[in-house]
Amino acid sequence: MTVMFKRMFIPVMVCLFTAASGYAQGQGWIGTPVEAKKMVEKAVIYLLAHGPDKALKEFNRPNGRFQWRDLYVFACNSDGVVTAHPDAKLIGRNMYEVADIHGKPFWKDIVDLANSRGSGWVDYLYLDRMTGQEAFKITYFQKVGDLIVCCGAYLP
Repeated sequence: MTVMFKRMFIPVMVCLFTAASGYAQGQGWIGTPVEAKKMVEKAVIYLLAHGPDKALKEFNRPNGRFQWRDLYVFACNSDGVVTAHPDAKLIGRNMYEVADIHGKPFWKDIVDLANSRGSGWVDYLYLDRMTGQEAFKITYFQKVGDLIVCCGAYLP
């Protein structure tokens, strides 16, 4: 029994240590940029399969399939008018000229790059709802028709 315990103890401890360190490095409640990009890719597949009306409704659904950890899908049209966002007050609002606290027009950057390249990344400062602090955030976006589907992740 003691030999079997020794053979299992170290592998179990290694697994626990690996899981704990992964959790601390963004695998816990904090989504990563890679996960944000995957969320956009899944949202685009959903949009193409179900159409914009159903997709936008699903993007806006609290605790739905496109809100996970601190990640959420949001969308705007090619003019910068928000069509989906967890903050319902933003829906219908033209955010094209809105800048971060340092004056970086990140919405304009997202819209302009999406309209010219189709997809990409934009970084900016944003209020982290979990900490109440401003933090660096990077958003991946992809344009589908007139919609720009986005998801951002906070950077450590």
